[in-house]
Amino acid sequence: MKPIKMGVIGAGGTWGQTHVSIYKEHPLASVTAICDLNRSSAEAAAAKLGIPQEAVYTDYRELLRHADVDAVAIVTPDFLHAELAVACAKAKKHMLIEKPLATTREDVDRMMEAIAQNGVRVMVDLHNRWSPPFNAAWSAIHSGKYGNPCTAYFRLNDIRWVATDLLKWSAKSSILWFLGSHSLDTLRWLMGSEPSEIYAVKHEGVLRAEGVDTADAYQTTIKFRNGAIAQMENGWIDPNGNGCINDIKFNMVLERGKIDIDTSSHGMMEIADDRQAVVPDVLVSNFVFGKCRGFAYESIRSFIDQLYTGEEFHVTLRDAANTSLSILKIMESAENGKPVLVDGLY
Repeated sequence: MKPIKMGVIGAGGTWGQTHVSIYKEHPLASVTAICDLNRSSAEAAAAKLGIPQEAVYTDYRELLRHADVDAVAIVTPDFLHAELAVACAKAKKHMLIEKPLATTREDVDRMMEAIAQNGVRVMVDLHNRWSPPFNAAWSAIHSGKYGNPCTAYFRLNDIRWVATDLLKWSAKSSILWFLGSHSLDTLRWLMGSEPSEIYAVKHEGVLRAEGVDTADAYQTTIKFRNGAIAQMENGWIDPNGNGCINDIKFNMVLERGKIDIDTSSHGMMEIADDRQAVVPDVLVSNFVFGKCRGFAYESIRSFIDQLYTGEEFHVTLRDAANTSLSILKIMESAENGKPVLVDGLY
């Protein structure tokens, strides 16, 4: 078996290093190049992960020009995806892009055009489809036993630390890109339908008071083309003392059934001391005997599997494009204070 040679752009950060680790673990992949604007971060990551220093780049154009890679993982801030993806497409490199696909209509369109023109395969890492409870929900819905979806509610929030400390670029992004992309993709997937109309409102002020110029939270009502309706909540101002970084609650009512999911207070495990009770993350990003075993890692592994076999990715490029375009409609509605029709999807 000839492994897929992977390059990782944005390898100096925590999630970039995760990509490198997973490709190194995978029997069908090898890491032949890593790139980060911060050379010291890239070199440190290379040393930690056993990547030769000659495979380190600080300019993605040099990586594409000189490195021997079949595919590239783009693990940069969301607003930087488009330039990299277009360049990778022109260099005939397949891609796994961290969510979202892009953050403007213009970027989505030019990425889609470049990808189509150059015949490369692309998956966006909307990894909630690999979450065991959500995947089980999808299986139950699509069994037909419970009838069609009617209503849903999905809350996916983060504690404030994510916006103020973890992400150095949160002011250039939005909770809708960081978490809302997962929420909306999951709802589209479970509903089996695209949004037709959206009404959204937002809360502002908490993060701006801490020097982070971005909205605190969004509440969004979505009507789908199949008649189902959903309420979607995304925010990153939950208190830092919360027992879990993520606050994830979901329920759906179907014609003949109901599904409830709580993965932030999942009841599987809790560790407490005199200061705080913590719910360990044993679902999203977990390690077993030093190996990446959380569901957010399975999506990355799946990219390699499907790229190798030629099978369709579990998140199609159309899925990713329509998720981004629909989130732009949420922002438009929240800005204007009016419902908007969702048109122009792929």
